[in-house]
Amino acid sequence: MMHTFASLFRSKEIRGKILFTLAMLLIYRIGSAIPVPGVNAEALSAQIADNSLLSMMNLLGGGAFERMSVFALGVGPYITSSIIIQLLSMDVIPALTELTKSGQTGRMKIDKITRYLAVVLAFIQAFSIVYSLDHQYGILEDARVSTYLFIATVLTAGTMFLIWIGDRISLRGIGNGISIIIFSGIVSNIPAQFVQVFNILLSGSAQGAAFSGILEFILYCILYIVIIVGVVIMQLAVRKIPIQYSSSSGARASDITYLPFKINSASVIPVIFASSIITAPQIILSFINTDAYTKVSNFLSLQKPVGLIIYAVLVFLFTFFYTDLQVDPEKVAENLGKSGAYIPGIRPGTETKTYLKKVVNRITVLGAVALVVIAVLPYILPMFTSLPSSVSIGGTGIIIVVGVAMETMSQLKGQLTQKQYRGFLK
Repeated sequence: MMHTFASLFRSKEIRGKILFTLAMLLIYRIGSAIPVPGVNAEALSAQIADNSLLSMMNLLGGGAFERMSVFALGVGPYITSSIIIQLLSMDVIPALTELTKSGQTGRMKIDKITRYLAVVLAFIQAFSIVYSLDHQYGILEDARVSTYLFIATVLTAGTMFLIWIGDRISLRGIGNGISIIIFSGIVSNIPAQFVQVFNILLSGSAQGAAFSGILEFILYCILYIVIIVGVVIMQLAVRKIPIQYSSSSGARASDITYLPFKINSASVIPVIFASSIITAPQIILSFINTDAYTKVSNFLSLQKPVGLIIYAVLVFLFTFFYTDLQVDPEKVAENLGKSGAYIPGIRPGTETKTYLKKVVNRITVLGAVALVVIAVLPYILPMFTSLPSSVSIGGTGIIIVVGVAMETMSQLKGQLTQKQYRGFLK
């Protein structure tokens, strides 16, 4: 690992990309500290720890939400827009389906549509959040419609500027711009989180038993590392299906390769889907009926067993739903037939499709269970410990951080190998 880092920094081109990425992230972190005018950030910050929805938004925004900074929404609206367009492109809207099959030109048009939709979603989300929070907690110094519109416009502009920063990182930096922004926001909060946990455990221990609090903090750190290792294993775990080529395909018939299927093909998307379904009725009711909003919020609260069970079931179901969108056994079986490949002991065609579907369903059960455990862990621990959910272990943050870190390192290694290969040819 150390040799890999040393090799990366010895390459002038890659070193320049890393430095450019760090410069862009510095701009992001500076912007995250600039508050929107007219908002009482202290009133908002006091509500973060006790509200699971606000805690998640604050986590993904790297603490920008509790300060109500210009980047408070993060890139969430763009991610939601991307998911919506992707779902609509699955033979729901024929025009979008055609664009997905039109190569680079079609992808550019879909990207433009995604950005336009992201602007609309960002403005609606910003206006809804500001209106709801002001009516619930009184976070605005001057509560007028013009103030709502002004703050919603500023937050929307901040989101689109973050998307632009992500594009620069993808083009001139180390790549994966949007994911890197989310990654940096979560990681920037980790030191403060550990300090907060240490203070909570130390102050919660009995008088004269500071050693007990320190021991609990050490156990907390060990458990954190164990969960990270578990997420890494889940991200890397694949089911390898052996495939063999017929003699007419050009490859030797004795050659056996493997078709890998990831245990968790859906990544963190099911968690985002489940969170959206849980929060959608709450946001709608906040505009219509305050009493109904309070009752529904208490019922769907992730700090209570009923809401947590609903959340876990949604994550489990959405894992199957999104995996089905990502992995198409029929198309895989068709491609295998076209390339002259087959699974030993399985007939090509319908039998291969049925076998692949069965394998995908079985491994998705394991991936869905693992994702549910990681997703609900931050909300289960506070029920049995003195830790608030905002600093608990596990959840969406670790999945994102580990996934982005592994993918980024893989890309950098690929760029380094490509550069060395070009240098060898020269």
